[in-house]
Amino acid sequence: MKRAFYLAAFAFIAMVVLVNTGAEAVSSSLAERFALGGADQTGESGNYNFDKAHSFIGFRVNHNGLIEVPGFFRDFTGAITYDAKDVTKSSVTFTAKVTSVDTGVQGRDNHLRTPDFFEVEKFPELSFKSTKVEKKGKNWMVTGDLMMKGVTKSISFPFNIAGFLPANERNGGRMGVAAETVINRRDFGVNWDNKLPSGLQVVSDQVKVVLQIEAVRPKETPQVQ
Repeated sequence: MKRAFYLAAFAFIAMVVLVNTGAEAVSSSLAERFALGGADQTGESGNYNFDKAHSFIGFRVNHNGLIEVPGFFRDFTGAITYDAKDVTKSSVTFTAKVTSVDTGVQGRDNHLRTPDFFEVEKFPELSFKSTKVEKKGKNWMVTGDLMMKGVTKSISFPFNIAGFLPANERNGGRMGVAAETVINRRDFGVNWDNKLPSGLQVVSDQVKVVLQIEAVRPKETPQVQ
């Protein structure tokens, strides 16, 4: 009995430590969390292509005024042109096939493809092309044109550079970037509306756009003399 009591007590203490540690991690800034990863904070200038196997272009939308439902696009391409000497001269572009939307529920995904939402048959892609990169306090900000459902609007993403990995026999190096912003879906013609008896919206107007990008610099090919 004593042993069981001690084991239970130990488990409870461990759980408390884990919960507190998790809360601290969530409350810490992106930059602080990146610093814990140990990746180099300086990298080589050049063109970095999105690594689809280790990147995420997605969104989160509040449902029924209760919780956020996540989704993402399975099919996308993108590239970062990085200037190590002057980050403000860097740029980013990406394109996502909207028909590849995935929220984990087939019926909901099919609805998202209809004219109520993305209308994929008429507007098969969404895209972003940066127009400016600037420093904002401790963070960076990239501004550019987001095109979705035939509408193009300028939006801004606060972002952090997670770090860099050096070149190896397979590639010319890697970089990590995390960004998140909020857009109003109605600004892009996504106007489906269905309210609960309480007046709350089933799907919020505000949509969080989330980017977690690992990009790879192609390995340089030696020139033949």
